[in-house]
Amino acid sequence: MKPSDEQLLIGIHAVSMALKAAAGDVEWLRTAADSKNKRLLELESRAHGSGIEVIRTKTSELDKLSGQQRHQGVVASFKGSNVATEGRLDEFLAAVTGTPLILVLDGVQDPHNLGACLRTADAAGVHLVVICKDRSAGITPVVRRAASGAAETLTVIQATNLARVLRTLKKHGIWLAGTSDGASDSLYTIDLSGPLALVMGSEGSGLRRLTRELCDYLVHIPMAGQVESLNVSVATGVCLYEINRQRQNN
Repeated sequence: MKPSDEQLLIGIHAVSMALKAAAGDVEWLRTAADSKNKRLLELESRAHGSGIEVIRTKTSELDKLSGQQRHQGVVASFKGSNVATEGRLDEFLAAVTGTPLILVLDGVQDPHNLGACLRTADAAGVHLVVICKDRSAGITPVVRRAASGAAETLTVIQATNLARVLRTLKKHGIWLAGTSDGASDSLYTIDLSGPLALVMGSEGSGLRRLTRELCDYLVHIPMAGQVESLNVSVATGVCLYEINRQRQNN
């Protein structure tokens, strides 16, 4: 049976990262029967070494599995045990060591933006990412490719009720810092060094009303030029690294 799109890894880099960081979640590989690509042969060898089924197949079958995406001769099935429902939120929060840093994405719909946000979150040491199950991009092959391995290693909660998740975070002593172009406080003047969830809005409309109301404070990124706002993935990077800078200085 063909797995859902959210369970597929497409392309050499995505499969390689999964085998490196989460081999236990890789169920099988399908590789191009006629390929002599050295990197592909290395992937097959690593998969065999981890006891993962590898089947060589026709390129047309890989085209079908990947939905005509550029698969480079390899598609894998991935269980994705790092992606969970909000029912496991308390469990994940209890496992956090150090000062919690959480990224909440309120309706990011472009898969490339979501993938870039995950990649930056991983680089910045985020413990947990929360995305919306509805009105948001899912963890699709396009997202996985853009995330460059982060989608296979970061803990991700897909929330059916984001407001409930935000309230739970507050009960755990985690402050909510939302971003808004209209906020009076600058990102650089608010203390972000404590237990924190950074809440980013969607590409078009930003934070939804209830999300905004649940935030403990709102901040804006100062803009020196003519553009009014940044791409959400760029803004996420700016904010996460400012949080890290403050933490290192405290």
